[in-house]
Parts: sequence; C-alpha cells; structure tokens
Amino acid sequence: MFTPAPVPGSTPASTPSQPKLIGTVAKESGIPIKTIRYYEDLGLLRAVGRTEGGYRLFGADVGDRLNFIKRAQSLGLTLAEIREFLTIHDQGNKPCTQVTLKLQDKLLEIDRQIQQLRILKQELEELTNTAHLLSNTTESSICPIIEHASIA
Repeated sequence: MFTPAPVPGSTPASTPSQPKLIGTVAKESGIPIKTIRYYEDLGLLRAVGRTEGGYRLFGADVGDRLNFIKRAQSLGLTLAEIREFLTIHDQGNKPCTQVTLKLQDKLLEIDRQIQQLRILKQELEELTNTAHLLSNTTESSICPIIEHASIA
C-alpha cells in the first residue's frame, strides 16, 4: 500500500480506516515515539507499512493495543507476558484464561512480598528500638546498629 510522505510542516489527518504515522500515534497516545518503536521491536505492535520517507504507519487498532499494554503493565505484567496475550489475541482468540492465571500468580507473589516486608519491618523496628544499646561500642565500627543486625 502506498501512502505519500507528509508535506513538511503539515499535520496529516487520520481517520479510523487510514493508517497513522508514528508521530500521530505518539501524540494521540502520549507514548514517546522511541517507546512505540521498542514495542514494535518486541512484537507488541506491528506497523502496517512505511511512507516513502520511511516513517512507520500503524493501523486503526494501535490505540487499543497501546491502552492494553499500558494497563497490563500497571497491573504488574511484563512485556513478555503482554506479548504472549497479544499473540493469542492476534490468532483470533481471547487470552482471558491466560490473563486470569497470570494475575493469580501475581497475587501469590504479592502475598510473598508482603510477608517479606512484614519481616523486614519487624527487624527494623527492633533495630531502632535497641539502637541506643549498640551505638556506643568499639571505635573501629562503622555503625554497630547495621553491623549487628541479624541477616534474615
């Protein structure tokens, strides 16, 4: 498909059925061009072509894909996980089952992290409560509060 290169200084109009220049996609989405290129390199997005000047052109669904990517990232999903879901979608299937399983895994990981943070909090509380007992030890010590902390 041939799309003429934009006239310098002009803003090409985009309609839902017309491919969008990468700059237009960046402006509409608020996502930097560099990030959009990175997503394309990772296989999260596909350009539908290029202008004569070499500018990437994206299809009408690019906004929906970018919204999906950003929302999935905000839920703690990695770009590799997101690519997996988009691949399933691109094959004509809904990745909802895989998304649910991955989100359940994220919940278990968060529970583990919360437990680790509770342990760390308890240790920090103990150290700050006993700091006055440890601060007057040997001169060669950098800080006995840290040095005498038990390693969990």
